[in-house]
Amino acid sequence: METGAITQYVDVAQLVLYVFWAFFAGLIYYLLRENHREGYPMDSGRENGPKQEGWPPVPSPVTYKTHDGHVMLSPDLNRPDGQYSAQPTTQWNGAPIEPVGDPLLAGVGPGAWAMRADVPDMEHGAPKIVPLRLAPDFSVAHQDIEPRGLAVVGADRNVAGHVVELWVDRMEMIFRYIEVKLDGSEKTVLLPMNFARIKKQGIHVHALLAHQFANVPQTKSPDQITMLEEEKITAYFGAGTLYATPERQEPLL
Repeated sequence: METGAITQYVDVAQLVLYVFWAFFAGLIYYLLRENHREGYPMDSGRENGPKQEGWPPVPSPVTYKTHDGHVMLSPDLNRPDGQYSAQPTTQWNGAPIEPVGDPLLAGVGPGAWAMRADVPDMEHGAPKIVPLRLAPDFSVAHQDIEPRGLAVVGADRNVAGHVVELWVDRMEMIFRYIEVKLDGSEKTVLLPMNFARIKKQGIHVHALLAHQFANVPQTKSPDQITMLEEEKITAYFGAGTLYATPERQEPLL
């Protein structure tokens, strides 16, 4: 027999090849299983509807401890989903759903939101996102437009309110929200920066009509925002891109 041969039909190279095949198959199984930590089992969204676990099955939860002492599970099978108010357009599974009630608050389509933790996103023990009045080290760049004092104009070209403050992400060093005081009211709401077009003439918001700013979800604190509140506020403006007017739900052609 030649060097490396164990028998006339088996040698070391052949065994190494078999071991590699077994390892590679196990690696594929492991990666597919880890891929099921988020989004599984899949829920049809219908009452008493089927739930698809897929293959391989959902792995056992892994515990993660955060710096602030909270414990997170992945997957967390008991974590509640974001609430929504909608009904299917037909009875068969997979049928599209349409909002019930105020479509901007229904939590469906572009207005869907996830049940994130109802605590602020933290950095070094302090909230990441705060108004500029609490972050004196930050300011608007001198070459940029100063938004404070400008009117906020909705898609109907009516004024919803005026900018009174900016909220900065101190870790990323960018502005996240515009604080708007509504005209004719003492109420203030937060406008996500991504939905604002800042011009010298004012802040233009295509997502909402002027009167719809009154129902933007509120924060519990005037000086900080929780991750859940961020979800709901952003979802409200996202819903407006489709549901602010009936015409937006119609075909373009």
